[in-house]
Amino acid sequence: MALQEGYSINSTVDDQDSDTAPLLEKEVEKITVPPKCCSVRCNLAAMMFFGFAVVYGLRVNLSVAMVAMVNGTNDQSSSNSNVSIDCPVPNHTLDNNSQSSEQPEGIPRYSWDSETQGMLLGAFFFGYLFTQIPGGYLSGRFGGSLFLGGGVLGTAVLTLLTPLSAQLGAKWLFALRALEGFGEGVTFPAMMAMWARWAPPLERARLMTFSGAGSNFGAFVALPLTGFICHSLGWPAVFYSCGAAGCLWAVFWFILVSDEPRTHPRISDREKHYIINSIGSQGMPHGWSVPVLSMLFSVPLWAIIISQMCSNWSYYTLLTSLPTYMDTVLHFDLQQNSFLSALPYLAGWLFSVGSGVLADNLLERKLLSVTAVRKIFTFIGLFLPAVFLLAVGFTGCSGVLAVTFLTLSSALGGFSAAGVYINQIDIAPRYRTKTVWLVYLSQLVTLLKFALYSCSLHQFLGQPRRLLYPSPFGISYGFLNFLIKLNV
Repeated sequence: MALQEGYSINSTVDDQDSDTAPLLEKEVEKITVPPKCCSVRCNLAAMMFFGFAVVYGLRVNLSVAMVAMVNGTNDQSSSNSNVSIDCPVPNHTLDNNSQSSEQPEGIPRYSWDSETQGMLLGAFFFGYLFTQIPGGYLSGRFGGSLFLGGGVLGTAVLTLLTPLSAQLGAKWLFALRALEGFGEGVTFPAMMAMWARWAPPLERARLMTFSGAGSNFGAFVALPLTGFICHSLGWPAVFYSCGAAGCLWAVFWFILVSDEPRTHPRISDREKHYIINSIGSQGMPHGWSVPVLSMLFSVPLWAIIISQMCSNWSYYTLLTSLPTYMDTVLHFDLQQNSFLSALPYLAGWLFSVGSGVLADNLLERKLLSVTAVRKIFTFIGLFLPAVFLLAVGFTGCSGVLAVTFLTLSSALGGFSAAGVYINQIDIAPRYRTKTVWLVYLSQLVTLLKFALYSCSLHQFLGQPRRLLYPSPFGISYGFLNFLIKLNV
């Protein structure tokens, strides 16, 4: 097939026919790779890393702050008459809980029952699902920097209004959290659209995994910090500090970042030419028609879609329900809860960054093909976490075992960052923004189901371990679909 307007984009050199590759293997060897240190593309990855750290800080702060916002002396037995406590509550834990959940004088607390709490935790995802598709489409068409920066800034400003909305009532807080999700929904699609124009094929895994790892890092920092701030300054300070951090990051983002190498004012000619020649002219208009039907009936694409849906279910379950599990099952106090809930995200952050470096090294040395790398990393990142997550249900009342298995599950899950998550860009190089768009379209189903699941959280409080039960089966199913069907 002849090139149209001379443009083509490839996942790696080895994966393309000679007539469609923008650079033949011999030509790639002639290109001098500019230094990565202090390069514009690495600066972009760093900005995205801290941006997604802020994004997930804004997302998870309510999960821990809810413990301090709700009046612990309120008897909720009327709404949860069938609640049974799996594990006995130690006497010292009762004392610690009464002390750690106390708020400074003048800080309001609310008598929200478990049903209301579940609705508030799920509100974010109702808004989040509505901007996934428009965010992906508009970012691919007009560039992602405005949408990513604007999404974070808008969410940060709304977060500053959280204490006020809570005072006005739970309905106002529900609406505010839904609007926050509406703003954050564009962030990940915008990131994918930007890396389609910025990431050279042989650096794609490390750049994308590093930037995306900011989500785990943000959860790791936000969870214990939220617990500390709630205990020391009161829960409103959590939302003021998170909102201020988001606004500050947005200022630097709009100053330092451009949509593509061609429009960046401070990039060197050497780095600009390296990126453009490596990935082709993704950002330029072209005459290719989009093979919509071929995409809709593509088995490999559906394997990626199902795998991501199942993996996201597991991740979001832990993100919103882990503090509840730590509190109602393992009976950790507020500060212990926030610290131990953060450990899985520390492990996930470290392993996701390492998986990107390892995957790129395997490709650079030509030890494995792209398909083999993606399948191996998907196996490690989906199937093995399911095993450890399932084991949590058999740990009894051992907090040590439960936290250990949860941490191992999240750590191994980090490998999927260099597997199925990057593969959505590998699979159809010319139409990568369209395949990303379809992937996020499919995730609307997952987000809607999870929003409803979060809102029905109160039904699980009688048997809290059931919070985690659907996750291992979901991610195992996703892995099996990916392994069997994917043939890039």
